[in-house]
Amino acid sequence: MTAGMTPRRIVRLPAALVIALGVVALVASIAAAMTLGAADVSLVTVRDVILNNLALANIPVRPAANAIVWEDRLPRALVAAACGAGLGLCGVVMQALLRNPLADPFILGVSSGASTGAVLVAVLGLGSGALGLSAGAFIGALVAFALVLVLARAAAAGTSGVILAGVAGTHFFSALTSLIVFAFADSDATRGVMFWLLGSLEGMRWNHVLLAIVVVTVGALAVAASAQTLDAFAFGDDVAASLGIHVSRVRTLLFILTALMTATLVSIAGAIGFVGLVLPHAARLLVGPRHARVVPTTIVLGALFMVWVDAASRTVFAPSPLPVGVGTALVGVPVFVALLVRRKKVRA
Repeated sequence: MTAGMTPRRIVRLPAALVIALGVVALVASIAAAMTLGAADVSLVTVRDVILNNLALANIPVRPAANAIVWEDRLPRALVAAACGAGLGLCGVVMQALLRNPLADPFILGVSSGASTGAVLVAVLGLGSGALGLSAGAFIGALVAFALVLVLARAAAAGTSGVILAGVAGTHFFSALTSLIVFAFADSDATRGVMFWLLGSLEGMRWNHVLLAIVVVTVGALAVAASAQTLDAFAFGDDVAASLGIHVSRVRTLLFILTALMTATLVSIAGAIGFVGLVLPHAARLLVGPRHARVVPTTIVLGALFMVWVDAASRTVFAPSPLPVGVGTALVGVPVFVALLVRRKKVRA
């Protein structure tokens, strides 16, 4: 900062206001997203379909419109919202525990392990359909996380050991995935696997909605209850220990929670990057660094972000949908650069 200049005041918004406006915007966005697509569906039709299926009305609606809204677009939008909220939440936890602004849910090798599990199922025929693919991804994610955790404990190097073990695990399982595809996959299997690896919300159904919402809700409650603990970790292990926190045990439990959430969401929707990296920073810029505010704000922003990225991914390049992971990267990179530039200006 140049001599004689006064520090720029950082303007924070009330968290309650941001969350309330975000929830309203999220509901409106989900409704709007259901009108987008190859088949024209009006907001009135969306309203009628939802009321009918909730047994709150009995309004005549075309069967095709009912199927499009209730069986296809609404589950997809809700899973997108849950994935955005959950991955953003995991990013908050990882960045606090590792004290690294570049940490995201996939730093523990969970995404690459899930990819390996899914590829094994798809290429070697170790399961059947989407259920087998999801189960393989979930098991692969847990195996990768277990390996990273063992490596981190063997290194005994604190947060840096976790990051290095995560990098090693990520590269190992990525190489293993490539080896399986190269050695065993035909062209059709390779195309399907690559589409899934880039993130896909195609074919979401109500069982996916239920699983995603339950996992994210449980995770959100646990992380919200740990908000003060995350504040302490953000200042370092010594500060956390001085406040009576069992650093190693709490960190391991939160890592396990994050890994389980990420594994579940990846098994449902594939690898979706940048959500857990970008959204926590956006939340901190809006409401400040305290996790009691950051956690709910990130959940709402993540859900809102993913709903619109998914809507754009399936409409801009119609009739061929763009993998949603590509969409999050295309939007996330410029947003992250903008956040970095703004942070630099604020500190100047």
